[in-house]
Amino acid sequence: MKLFKFVLLCLFLISPAKADTIYELIKIPNLEIYNIKTENKLRYLNAKQAFTIGIDNNINCFKSSKQNLDKKYKIIEKNLNKYSQNFLKKINLKYIVMCEDLSISGINTAGIPDNVMKTLIVDIKFNDKYFERVLHHEVFHIINDSYKDIFNEKIWSSFNPKEFDYAECSTCTKKIGLDTYSKPEGFITEYSRSTASEDMAEVFSHLMYGNLPEKIDPILKKKIEFIKKGLLKIDENFIL
Repeated sequence: MKLFKFVLLCLFLISPAKADTIYELIKIPNLEIYNIKTENKLRYLNAKQAFTIGIDNNINCFKSSKQNLDKKYKIIEKNLNKYSQNFLKKINLKYIVMCEDLSISGINTAGIPDNVMKTLIVDIKFNDKYFERVLHHEVFHIINDSYKDIFNEKIWSSFNPKEFDYAECSTCTKKIGLDTYSKPEGFITEYSRSTASEDMAEVFSHLMYGNLPEKIDPILKKKIEFIKKGLLKIDENFIL
């Protein structure tokens, strides 16, 4: 009986300790461990309660049901297993936070990457039609933030027609469509036309998810080759 009480006490003490450790590592409260025993050493965490973070407390996300977590985790892990432990270490990604209804400044978003904290927050309720592809899109933002010199936006923009200009920010435009163009003409989706970084992320996500358009125009071909060469500069063993 004493042994049982001792074990029970340890469990109560360990749980808060784990929560405190998680917070110290990535500065997101109200998280718990979902799975840390993965092939590529990614640590999956989930919101046990809603959380609010950000300099202006402008990032919000909410708790998911176990049923939703279990369903979406399988999809997330399948896609993120495409990245080796070595590659993830090089791009500074270690923690995946799963929650629902993720928003920043009141605008819903599929994910929020933070290469400094080695963290990607994922909204598991994001549109199923694009969910898998969007995972890779958000991973690219981690890659891009870690290797701005390799994925130079001026070089990328030079591939476009001279008369084309990106918006100042991804939220400064109504170009938000994620459907893949059958005839790309340099841009793979409407969202690709928003900013250079979103354009890169859209090309990368299509490469990783394996749903490039059947017809690749000369501009898009240059963009694809640029992404591929950049990835190999980071990790010569990277496989698309």
